[in-house]
Amino acid sequence: MGNITFTMIKPEAVAAGNIGAILKMIEGNGFRIVALKKVQLTKNMAGTFYEVHKERPFYGELVDYMSSGPIVAAILEKENAVVDFRALIGATDPAEAEDGTIRKLFAESKSKNAVHGSDSDENAQIEADFHFSAGERF
Repeated sequence: MGNITFTMIKPEAVAAGNIGAILKMIEGNGFRIVALKKVQLTKNMAGTFYEVHKERPFYGELVDYMSSGPIVAAILEKENAVVDFRALIGATDPAEAEDGTIRKLFAESKSKNAVHGSDSDENAQIEADFHFSAGERF
């Protein structure tokens, strides 16, 4: 298992003022923030990032949503980072998420679920490289 994962705090969670609380939970659960930035994704950037979903019916809506406001992108480091972070964020649908998870506490809905988390070590590396250069990682 790898020792990094990638996350984005999504537009609605940023707009709701939840950046600090989410980052506090992340650090409180043993993750080290390797890289962090607040950015506004263009539709082109969001489309490229989510290209894996291009053929799915929700793709256009996802691209529009993820480019609708600023996001906070981060690379996180910890042993078993992907698995541990997926447990911390909880189920995609906040109604199904465990108590105390990020999505249970901060998500609005299944589609506006507060945070993205990499689903594999391979995707964590791809997603981290998409958002951060080597010089932005500490």
